[in-house]
Order: sequence, then structure tokens, then C-alpha cells
Amino acid sequence: MNIQIYVGKKNPDVLKAERFFKERRIAYQIMDLKKHKIGRREMEVFVRAAGSAKELVDREGKKALERPVAHMSDDKYIIDALMEDSSALKTPIVRNGQKATIGANEAEWKKWVEAEG
Repeated sequence: MNIQIYVGKKNPDVLKAERFFKERRIAYQIMDLKKHKIGRREMEVFVRAAGSAKELVDREGKKALERPVAHMSDDKYIIDALMEDSSALKTPIVRNGQKATIGANEAEWKKWVEAEG
């Protein structure tokens, strides 16, 4: 497994993801969205996992709603805006190769672990 956890800021879901993989002694890499610029292929994996670009946008809280991307509806514009400013992404995004989850999704992570056998 090649686990990457994309984080913008620490939140309870980020801590759940870290704890899940630590408890199973599975190595993971933290990708700090403040330092890491997201590439087109990474974004495509995230959009596929979320179902649409709209589902990737953090719309919780007053500060999140002040961002223009929170009010966009066209996937192309959302993707472009998120690639420019990844701080508007919901986190954590946990990536395992071409698979990814948005938020804490322990059921899916367990499937990944079981598939590795």
C-alpha cells in the first residue's frame, strides 16, 4: 500500500485517519496542502473518489463560505480553483494509488487493508 494523507489543517477526521493507519502499522505520508501543490492527475483521482468536484469543496464554516470556489457549480472552474488554492479542499483526503477517500472513511480503508492480505 502507498498511503498518502492530504491535510490542510488538523481536524478530528485527520486524526482518525492517522490513528487508523498507525494502529495497523501501515506506513503513510502526510501531504501538507499548504506546501504541496496538487497536480492534475492527483485532482482527477480526488474527483473520481468524490463523485464530482463540488463534493471536494469545504463549505463548512463562515470562513469557508467566503471563498469564491464555495459558490461555483461548474466542475471545470472548481477544479481550476482548487488547484490554485487547495486550502478549500475537504480533508483528509486519503489516497492509495488510484483510489481515494474524502473525509474519515474507515470502512473503505479496511477494504484496502484486507485486499493487501
